[in-house]
Amino acid sequence: MKHYLKFRSFFLLALSLALVQSVYSTPAEVIPLWKDLPMHPELPAETVTERGTPEKPNRSISKVTVPDITVYLPDQTQYKSPTAAIIICPGGGYGGLAIDKEGHDIAKWLNTIGVTGIVLKYRMPHPEITKDQSPWPLLDAQQAIRLSRTQAKKWNIDPARIGIMGFSAGGHLASTAGTHFDNGNAAATDPIARQSCRPDFMMLGYPVITLRAPIAHTGSKKNLLGTNPDEKLIALYSNDEQVTRDTPPTFLVHAKDDGVKVANSIQFADQLKKAGVKYSLLLFEKGGHGFGMGVNGGEPATWPGKFAQWLSENNLRGVIERPS
Repeated sequence: MKHYLKFRSFFLLALSLALVQSVYSTPAEVIPLWKDLPMHPELPAETVTERGTPEKPNRSISKVTVPDITVYLPDQTQYKSPTAAIIICPGGGYGGLAIDKEGHDIAKWLNTIGVTGIVLKYRMPHPEITKDQSPWPLLDAQQAIRLSRTQAKKWNIDPARIGIMGFSAGGHLASTAGTHFDNGNAAATDPIARQSCRPDFMMLGYPVITLRAPIAHTGSKKNLLGTNPDEKLIALYSNDEQVTRDTPPTFLVHAKDDGVKVANSIQFADQLKKAGVKYSLLLFEKGGHGFGMGVNGGEPATWPGKFAQWLSENNLRGVIERPS
């Protein structure tokens, strides 16, 4: 029976992914994130490494210095009312981006459940340049949320249902956006800057959360803050310590045998509970790290369906509108 259920979960996920192309019909649009972004010619050029196949890409992008978003819209003939949207932050230890497995593949799947997927190709942090200013990845995530709100009418999305999701270090970025936000600058001449950068909900997949030893993922911490970061920065970006009652509702998923310690998700969930924030914590006995959509089967194959259910329960999915 156990093997049957595992096979059934894997089969249903595989079927869902196979249906992506039939449901997803709007060509993706790539949009620069910033106007007049300062260039840093001293930094190395972006590098793309292909780890998959022509049929199933699995690219890793490193040394990103020019950020953008790729917008995947659901089939507009089915979802006529404004849908929810999710900014997607791929992981990669703040050294690169698993742009397909934890980005484009996720966005295309979101389209099948009536959600607009927005893949964020964010800049890698350079603490030697930014010093004590906000890290570049956070600025990019905040800008992506603001920009999406200004495009709500064009993209047929609800500006009050724009969430953020991330995996591994991308989960740290997403949780940073969910704990470090503002209401925008009402006096700004730029309409994007006038928008709030608070996400309305979060999904965190096997996330890095705390930057404190012994739980912290040391590689992500070093890439984000440098070799010997100030204690104040460690506290500031240990996002379990930044939870308030205004932190958005959150769905977390993590495997207990993950090298990025499951305590990251547990500690964040504990703080959400203390603050009275709605959350769901999905833990697997096995699954390791970086399972993405769970296409390799096992327990991780169940999270997309459970996340879709959570979205429905919180009125965050599109409803297919059929002719009367």
